[in-house]
Amino acid sequence: MSSNTPFEMPQQLRELAEKNVEQARNSYTQFLDAMSKAAGMWSAAIPPTEATSGFKAVQDRATRFAKQNADACFNMATELAAAKDIQDIMGIQSRYAQVQLQAYATQAQELSRLMMAAAPNMPTMPNMGMPKS
Repeated sequence: MSSNTPFEMPQQLRELAEKNVEQARNSYTQFLDAMSKAAGMWSAAIPPTEATSGFKAVQDRATRFAKQNADACFNMATELAAAKDIQDIMGIQSRYAQVQLQAYATQAQELSRLMMAAAPNMPTMPNMGMPKS
């Protein structure tokens, strides 16, 4: 009773998945916009110094990377929702993993560079009564 026809995703299921992905993308975009506005208000409340400008650069870049990574994820989810069979799904997942691993490595290097540049300007924390080792 085995069938040689490959499994195919029904069109209605693909359409529902695409709609759900788009709703999730819109919700996440609203969340990210609100988070960026809140971070901007917080940053505006602190007098600018070399330390805060370095921190702001790291914060801005991390926010940009989060948006890029979320966009890539939602793009993959949209492609998955439109996939017709398992082979499509596996190809989409494989491409996404390869591209994102490279993106994560590049992003980590960039954030590390920014943090190293900002570190000399960061104020040191007071001892706070802790014994020295």
